[in-house]
Amino acid sequence: MRFLLALFVALLGAVPPMAAAQAPAPAVFLLRPARVFDGVSAKPQEGWVVLVRGDRIVSVGPAAQVTTPADAEVVDLPGTTLLPGLIEGHSHLLLHPYNETSWNDQVLREPLALRVARATHHARDTLLAGFTTVRDLGTEGAADADVGLKQAIQQGIIPGPRVLATTRALVATGSYAPKGFAPEWHIPQGAEEADGVDALIRAVRGQMGKGADWIRARRSPRTPSRR
Repeated sequence: MRFLLALFVALLGAVPPMAAAQAPAPAVFLLRPARVFDGVSAKPQEGWVVLVRGDRIVSVGPAAQVTTPADAEVVDLPGTTLLPGLIEGHSHLLLHPYNETSWNDQVLREPLALRVARATHHARDTLLAGFTTVRDLGTEGAADADVGLKQAIQQGIIPGPRVLATTRALVATGSYAPKGFAPEWHIPQGAEEADGVDALIRAVRGQMGKGADWIRARRSPRTPSRR
């Protein structure tokens, strides 16, 4: 009896779910803007269209040369220019302008939850500005929060660009900020301190283990913005 029950369960597991077999095909869209900037020619291309299937661009070119499937939804975009997603190579999504709040106060006075909430808006605004990938070069005192931000975007919890996370910049001990406080106090740092080969190897491995996509080492000391 136990053998028959186990065989029945095994056979059930071998049968593909009906939902998987009947998964809907990805939607197809034909985008018809006034022009397309392809990043190759200096001038935008007039009369070009962009064919998108699911989350992939499958064809770009003159309208007469792009084969449009019968089930494609045509999206007219008069007066607009389409261009490839931009890449930003030096972002700090967890910071905001120093004329709003100094760097010291952002690192020492703003709660992590507040900084993450503000960063979600920065991510959305960055995407709406046309940037589809950013390299965030350090959380500046917000630990590994950029990894969580990246994961929230990947999981569709918040809108934002693809994030290459750095977590914390690597610096020599005593070279970074905040500075100028009484020496008996341990002040939270805006970067991770590491000295020598062994310490740097350990720090790099630790950051990679926490989800860093990119390792940043700062060679020059930082002069913080003050009020």
